[in-house]
Amino acid sequence: MTQIPAFATTVHGSGPGLLLAHGAGGSIQGNYAPVIPALAERHTVVAPDYPGSGATPLPAGPLTLDGLVDGVVAAADEAGLDTFTLLGYSLGTLVSVRTAARYPDRVRGLVLTAGLAAADNRTRSSLAIWQRLLAAGDTEGFAHFVALSGFGEEFFNAVPAREVPAFLSMLAGGIPAGTAQQAAVVAAADTTPHLAGISVPTLVIATLQDTLVSPANSRYLARHIPGAEYAELDTGHVPMAEKPREWEKLITDFLARKEL
Repeated sequence: MTQIPAFATTVHGSGPGLLLAHGAGGSIQGNYAPVIPALAERHTVVAPDYPGSGATPLPAGPLTLDGLVDGVVAAADEAGLDTFTLLGYSLGTLVSVRTAARYPDRVRGLVLTAGLAAADNRTRSSLAIWQRLLAAGDTEGFAHFVALSGFGEEFFNAVPAREVPAFLSMLAGGIPAGTAQQAAVVAAADTTPHLAGISVPTLVIATLQDTLVSPANSRYLARHIPGAEYAELDTGHVPMAEKPREWEKLITDFLARKEL
């Protein structure tokens, strides 16, 4: 069995527990920084980085979905959270659903953004391109692909042409060491069998301009999780960059209405 290192974790605020699960090739800082202050106003926000992101080192062996679940739950334990609502983004939606299946007595609610139950053909092809570019050390090519598939058309085209090289350089310079391993988890995971058994309040947020993880995947989650609410954001795969305040409002309004 691969030994997963303890996840480097920050804790913010006080109140009911919120446990964050970030995306592949992301981090807590990259995926949640714009919304953590608002979340922490009324909650204890526990924010762990997966292996290969932030300050969490990669293990010697491969990452697994259950290994990520074990790590985020251990972070909640360390912070003293007996129960929590999970906020999952992209890969984090797989982590969140699997956590709800394994720890049904601890999970009080789910918010799933830009997510999926299992990778479809388009997502697997995109992840295969990630793997090839990273294996070749082509961070410039990877940045171009992320700009095309990660951001909405309107957002990317609004970047002034003279600033595009700096934008791509920023993307290339921010690739976490664990990106390829985290992407492999997305390609292999399948939480479809767990969806019907979820009984906690759930909000599914689709990103409508998303070409990395099609919004059809979010609609599938919403249809197959009993009682799930469904909302949409007119963004690409990264709402925290494109429309952070709109994303924040969807989350905080849901948490308030459901008293989570």
